[in-house]
Amino acid sequence: MKIAIAGKGGVGKTTLAALLAMIYAEEGRPVLAIDADPAACMADAMGLPEELARQLEPISEMEDLIFKRTGAKPGTSGGFFSVNPKVDDLPDRFSVTYRGVKLLQMGTIDLGGSGCICPESALLKALVTHVILYRDEVLILDMEAGLEHLGRATASAVDAFIAVVEPGRRSLNTARQIALLAHDIGVKETRVVGNKVRNDEDRAFIAREAGELPVLGYLPFSMAAIGADMRGQGVYDAAPELVAAAREIAQALDHD
Repeated sequence: MKIAIAGKGGVGKTTLAALLAMIYAEEGRPVLAIDADPAACMADAMGLPEELARQLEPISEMEDLIFKRTGAKPGTSGGFFSVNPKVDDLPDRFSVTYRGVKLLQMGTIDLGGSGCICPESALLKALVTHVILYRDEVLILDMEAGLEHLGRATASAVDAFIAVVEPGRRSLNTARQIALLAHDIGVKETRVVGNKVRNDEDRAFIAREAGELPVLGYLPFSMAAIGADMRGQGVYDAAPELVAAAREIAQALDHD
């Protein structure tokens, strides 16, 4: 199962990513979670102990590694460098394991903005391609709204592409934009998961505004999750109502 999760900042996609990763790991499946959001917070959502979280180093900040694998100095654009660098060892070398989940942090690329042609982007895109196409484990990819790390081959190989939304027009508009971007690179269908849902009115709003995008499930609004974030506690342990809802989403994915 290869699952890519995207959405507007603050809608709760990292919460869903962390919950699914922990649920699949609890079932005994090998799980690799990749934090590909520039505002990396997957470690917090999973409740990683500080000593483990400190071991996480974003791949995009490993200048020596990038130079060795691509042949070019990070922070440069143009020139000659490998666009197909060796990456097969990176997930195991630079991930940390917590409660059965391997967590890897991608980091950000500052040069050139979206779609930059640089050694960092070449390495990260090759890494995403490898984990989607060639690793035999559950993959949870926590992304931002942009899809820079996905190419046509990798996008078409993703089993489930999910846009997380909250009850609000801006969130649903972003989801539709994500679906268009995803379709352009070969994703056949973008599914929606509603988060911070308070009542039937919220559910009806999301279902109506999602239009042709199928709704996979809903996560309820949770004060327990807010408190967990304030305490630095993982949402899986703090909010059983979210775990129960995420289990239903995981079951829907398994039977889709």
